[in-house]
Amino acid sequence: MHKIIIVGATTGIGRAMANYWVNKGHAVGITGRTAVALQSYAQQHAGKPVFTRCWDAAAPDSLSQLQILIDQMGGVDIWVYCAGGGDVTPRLDPRQELDMFGANASGFVALAPYMYNYFVQQGHGHLAVISSVAANRGLQAAPVYSASKAFVSNYAEALWIRARKLKHPVKITDIQPGFVDSRQNHKPHFWWVPLPKAATQIAQAIEQGKKRAYISRRWALAAWLMRQLPAGVLSKIT
Repeated sequence: MHKIIIVGATTGIGRAMANYWVNKGHAVGITGRTAVALQSYAQQHAGKPVFTRCWDAAAPDSLSQLQILIDQMGGVDIWVYCAGGGDVTPRLDPRQELDMFGANASGFVALAPYMYNYFVQQGHGHLAVISSVAANRGLQAAPVYSASKAFVSNYAEALWIRARKLKHPVKITDIQPGFVDSRQNHKPHFWWVPLPKAATQIAQAIEQGKKRAYISRRWALAAWLMRQLPAGVLSKIT
């Protein structure tokens, strides 16, 4: 049985991943900003090793809150950063941009170095981040979203290289989903991935120790094409 913490798991991908691991008998700690959702989740899984902690990953006390959860669980083997999100931002409102960057990137970098060092000292551990295919290029309709996802993907890669170079016993996984139907509308669209399928593929990619995984695999081709397109062409199709 692994001890797993998912930061940002009250809804969407994070919650679906928690379900996957709870159903496999692992001890799972979830965090989020909505106390009611956390309480409801704990009640649904009463009697199982489920732990919750309510806090904002981008808040100043995020590190101390994380440590409290680790102590409650008696340690952690796998840590997944799934907080944040994003949408198109046509108005480029500075406050909205900063809020999104805080949840997607600042919260991650406030916690990831601590977890990396924790795992080094522990002698084992796995750090994963839910990024996005949008990390591969700057998107005019969602500048801060694509930029913040590029930030966390590059940071994760730097940690992977660091672990490899220094022979640290830490696994790093960068997850880059494409369009995930987090509202579970089950639209019959080729590019949309149903939430349960996405969560299962993400959890399995982490279990397999992959350095990077695209969800679903068809999005690897989309990411490659995005990197190859000249900026002028990209400006006409995004």
